Amino acid sequence: METADLRRALEEAGLSQYQADAYTALLRLGSASVTEVSTACDVPTARIYDVLRDLEDRGYVETYDQESLQVRACNPEGVLEDLRRRASRLEDAAAEIQNRWEEPDIEDHRVSIVKRFQTVFDRAAHVISEAENEVQVAVTPEGYRELEPALESAHQSGALVKVSIHTGREEDISALPDEDRFEGVVTEIRHRRLPTPFLALVDRTRTCFSPHRASLNEYGVLVDDHTLSYVFHWYFRTCLWEVWPVVYDDRNVEPPLSYTDIRRFVREVQPLVDDGATVTARVDGYDTETGGAVTVEGIVCDLTYVGEANDGDIPLTQLAGQVTVHIENVDVVDTTPGSQIRNRNSVTVGGWGAVIEDIEARRLTVTGIEHVDGSKPDRSGEESQLVDLERTTR
Repeated sequence: METADLRRALEEAGLSQYQADAYTALLRLGSASVTEVSTACDVPTARIYDVLRDLEDRGYVETYDQESLQVRACNPEGVLEDLRRRASRLEDAAAEIQNRWEEPDIEDHRVSIVKRFQTVFDRAAHVISEAENEVQVAVTPEGYRELEPALESAHQSGALVKVSIHTGREEDISALPDEDRFEGVVTEIRHRRLPTPFLALVDRTRTCFSPHRASLNEYGVLVDDHTLSYVFHWYFRTCLWEVWPVVYDDRNVEPPLSYTDIRRFVREVQPLVDDGATVTARVDGYDTETGGAVTVEGIVCDLTYVGEANDGDIPLTQLAGQVTVHIENVDVVDTTPGSQIRNRNSVTVGGWGAVIEDIEARRLTVTGIEHVDGSKPDRSGEESQLVDLERTTR
């Protein structure tokens, strides 16, 4: 480093211009009289004593009498420690500025607007890896590959992982990752052949959204709110999921059959109930009166929604309003103290945001199906009685 650069660095570390000049001169001289130091630097003679006294106070130099006042540089250990401490604080400050510029402290905000797509993507990877119940993602094939470790972590934790992979109109299914990359990572994948914003919804509360990369403006929205995430859920369900073909499905073909969406549960269970089958289900959710966690199991005796099924096919429009599952012969597996559900023989179950039912379902699981003739369901062929109406778009 040139002497001039060293002086500038010392000034940035807190020394004045005169102090930096005198100190670098003294480093060259080793030990010298005050007069010699003044001659070797650009500090005016009238100021040299004050400058050296300030340097001595800061531990950079020491003075001693030897016929005339002498000065020498102190052992640099203390100076070096001070400089390194300052450098560390500057590095920390730089990192903090970068973090605050990229991503506000979302712990204190239900909604945060960020400037960079990468901030949204990194946040999504983090919250997906912590998922416990459900993950819904809309992403490009390249984005899927980057999110794969986080998706696998969520899947291994028992979350149902639904991924809508979007490609351009000119791209076909060969643009998707190989199917062997899906096993053990996702529950179901659909393919949308239109550019799509990036979207990740995790456990009904956390949402990460950014416009597709062709958008003129780059920004992102980070949500940590149950109600606002519900809006994004319907966008995902209607635009990014419902009408697009299934390319991978790892759900069970016989009980236990798990659902995080009550409307999908109704679509697949309604034909069985209509045929007189006995369907037992387990509901994990929240007591809408107390907010406490509750788990019940019983027989599905009725399903309530707007309109009527037509040959077993229930349009999504008829499921956009109130949807209620009625459970009887209730066995309370677990509930919080004081819940009245423990004393009931039947309960009503609603979906995301339920307020008029007894339970807001977090997950519904069909644990058993028994037909009138006593047979068990066979879903191995196309004649399966548990009709997955959403697969008609394949």
